[in-house]
Amino acid sequence: MTWNTIMGFISSFALFIPIAIILLLKLGSYRSFAALLIYYSSVIIFNLMSEGYIPTDRAITYYWGVTNNMLDVPLMLTFLTYFSPSKKYTQRMKILGVAFVLFELTVMIITRFTVNGLTIILGPGLIIISGFCLHFFIRYATMAIEHGKATGKAFITGSMLFAYGCFSILYVLYYIRKTEQTEEAYLIFFIATSISALLMSTGLIIEWKRIKKIKELKITRKELSEMYKDTNMAAPKRTAIVNLDFDKEAWN
Repeated sequence: MTWNTIMGFISSFALFIPIAIILLLKLGSYRSFAALLIYYSSVIIFNLMSEGYIPTDRAITYYWGVTNNMLDVPLMLTFLTYFSPSKKYTQRMKILGVAFVLFELTVMIITRFTVNGLTIILGPGLIIISGFCLHFFIRYATMAIEHGKATGKAFITGSMLFAYGCFSILYVLYYIRKTEQTEEAYLIFFIATSISALLMSTGLIIEWKRIKKIKELKITRKELSEMYKDTNMAAPKRTAIVNLDFDKEAWN
């Protein structure tokens, strides 16, 4: 058994942890986390195919990998809308996502789904996602350090920034310089994926606690509103404590 095989299995297990957290804590009921769930599931399947744990035809593995790469940007942009500071910013991210999908389809149809097509679309995609991750990480890491809040978001964006930083290095080595050391490239990918998944898992748990607290405060606010509605007493004014944000809507 090679190091690649071992790390391929470990990275698949590591990726399963955030998936389990999303499912167990019911974060998948929110659009942004559902996108992350789909992304991680797709990567796990590709890892298991690549290392032979899921026996498939080589062509199937290749096209699964192509599809995986094409879904990367739209899924990650959808997830990153969770960190958007405003509705207008979110709208711009969605427009960018649609535009990038059209760009991907155009390039891949012209190049007939070859490696050359992937080389063209992966570069801009890595720049876009890395840029958003860096922006959001700086924003929420600053908030976590200065105000002791948004720690979960800082962990999540930090995990993604680390992952896409490593993926960018692999892109240069594998697609630009066309290194023949593919085994080493896969090993770096598996290690980066494992570390990123563990950081992501930590961030998801912290963020879930924040969401739970905000939901409890919303219920309290609603109960207070109902209680004062049938009396002549004025309802207490909203304070900064109960007026916390939970900025993403559920599917329903």
